Amino acid sequence: MKAYYTGIELLIYIIALAIMWHSWFRARYFFQVLQQNGYHINEYAGWLRRNWAGKLIGNAHAIIIPIFLIEMFGNKLTMTSITIILFLFVSFLFLPGRREYTGLQKKPVVFTPRMIRLAIPVALLYLFFPWLGYTQAMRMAFPTPDALIITFSFILADLLIPFYILLASILMHPVEKFIQDGFKKRARRKIRSMPDLKVVAITGSYGKTSTKFIIKTLLEERFNVCFTPGSYNTPMGICKVINNDLNAQHQVLVLEMGARYEGNIDELCEIARPDVAIVTNVGKAHLETFGSVEAIARTKGALVRHLKPGGTAILNGDDPLVAAMAGRTDITTITAGIGNGDFRASDISYDESGCRFTVHLPEGETMEVTTALLGIHNVQNMLLGIAAGTSFGLRPGTIQVAARRVEPVEHRLELKRANGLLIIDDAFNSNPVGARNAVDVLSRFKTGRRVIITPGMVELGELEEAENREFGRHIGRAGLDLVILVGGLRSKPIIDGIRESGYPEDQVRIAATLFEAREILAGYARDGDVVLYENDLPDIYDEKA
Repeated sequence: MKAYYTGIELLIYIIALAIMWHSWFRARYFFQVLQQNGYHINEYAGWLRRNWAGKLIGNAHAIIIPIFLIEMFGNKLTMTSITIILFLFVSFLFLPGRREYTGLQKKPVVFTPRMIRLAIPVALLYLFFPWLGYTQAMRMAFPTPDALIITFSFILADLLIPFYILLASILMHPVEKFIQDGFKKRARRKIRSMPDLKVVAITGSYGKTSTKFIIKTLLEERFNVCFTPGSYNTPMGICKVINNDLNAQHQVLVLEMGARYEGNIDELCEIARPDVAIVTNVGKAHLETFGSVEAIARTKGALVRHLKPGGTAILNGDDPLVAAMAGRTDITTITAGIGNGDFRASDISYDESGCRFTVHLPEGETMEVTTALLGIHNVQNMLLGIAAGTSFGLRPGTIQVAARRVEPVEHRLELKRANGLLIIDDAFNSNPVGARNAVDVLSRFKTGRRVIITPGMVELGELEEAENREFGRHIGRAGLDLVILVGGLRSKPIIDGIRESGYPEDQVRIAATLFEAREILAGYARDGDVVLYENDLPDIYDEKA
């Protein structure tokens, strides 16, 4: 019997190691949640409150902990039964398909220096309960620690991982602020050391990244340009580019400036005050954190307020909230819009090869432009870019050549071909204006059948349901051949809007996941069809069904 119980105890220790392995995956998942919430403690805590059931406290934890309490205080279970329960517990933790272990995350956690610094106190907090369990077991059964106490301690530590991350974030906040202040000071010194450098800053609710790449491509025809890659639009992202990439040979620095809270643009302009300020639009993005469109307009308008005297503001002439940002008498203000502004567009047409349109210049001249970009909003972005290029002295011929070289931003109305299908990839987080524009682009294709795959829009606060309903109406009016909606519950307002438009309901399919949607498409599509992927839900989004 002694050998039997020794074997049981060894097996329990092995189970404890398996729980530790699970804790790594669990920690990685919650690190990802924190990172996708921008390391904002309040947003991470809010996510934990909304997802406490199933994520913080899973079914396995809810069952196993009472069982252990019964055993520890009542000795009602045998070692064999406890071992079986532990084995079932661990098996459930590693069931195939559990979200933390599928490997299908679109944006997995990146262990940046900041994340590594955070992981150290999390690891120390994680080991606290097992250490207590070990010392308790040493007192109870010296010299052999009690395997059950140690294993229970690891289970408890595994359960508390999301709270360890929250606590570690709070503890590390002063450290991170000190480090970030150092990066900011270094970036400001570098900007001051280059007095001839021209800083171009771009903000807006939508279109920042696309406009940035347009301006970068145009200006590269004559200037040595440094720019922030991808969606680097935070203080640390901008500091990283300035401190690591900007050098004495650069003549222009093009920065994208993002904001989720009032004051964010002020913080960014303190790092690099712009010579040229471009505001793309004011929309309903991040309403949950701003609270109102008026607050968004105030925040975006800060870019113009921080513009250097003698600088140039380039504003969207079609957006009244943006146009209202004009008024400073010590700067040059240029407007650009499809129908209103110093730079305007007409005769817009596009197909699978790109977009063509006529630009009306301030002097009354016109210029024909061809670009690989799709959509009316990209015409607007191109107009802002052309206005910026003109302010730097670029001639129309130079702009025309550069416009042909502009490539779509990844996942933003990006044209691809796959398995005989033409794919319009607009999977980057959707917004109401961009989503409707993408549907309009799809509806204008005349070759093949037209299919949209979309979960609708998120992060629109109390307007989300109404905007998705209107999005459904727009889809219904577009006359598409097949609509595939992702997510049964969240699709309801979209379906209501589609139904109101009179669109045939037998041409609407509902998929639980994007992967199921692709299976539906595979059974329907044929060569030459055009498929729009509109929006892709973030990893940290969970539908409450």
